[in-house]
Amino acid sequence: MANSPTPIEIKLHQDSNLLEIFFDNQTECMLSAEFLRVHSPSAEVQGHSPSQAVLQIGKEGIGVENIEPVGNYAIKITFTDAHDTGIYSWSYLYYLAENYEQLWIEYIGKLDAAGHKRIVHES
Repeated sequence: MANSPTPIEIKLHQDSNLLEIFFDNQTECMLSAEFLRVHSPSAEVQGHSPSQAVLQIGKEGIGVENIEPVGNYAIKITFTDAHDTGIYSWSYLYYLAENYEQLWIEYIGKLDAAGHKRIVHES
């Protein structure tokens, strides 16, 4: 993923808990705080191998508290549940943007398989 597109603009919409990203290849996406939190690249979430990944439950109402740049290659997101250990590289953000639908379906499927139902919080 060395030649992955690079974000040229990242906007946090706090009222809707959406992160809007514009990449230099004209790709645009809106990623929810919940989606970003449950797909955090941290070892706490991903484990050290796919078999060690930890299903994130109860993140429906999560928000983004802070976003910090990490060099010229990533951002660090602090969520309202104090999770802040994932470094979202440009290539990982692009992967999430390009695979959003499939990743979301897989996440909902894993919740269902584990017997958990998402509770949607109304604004």
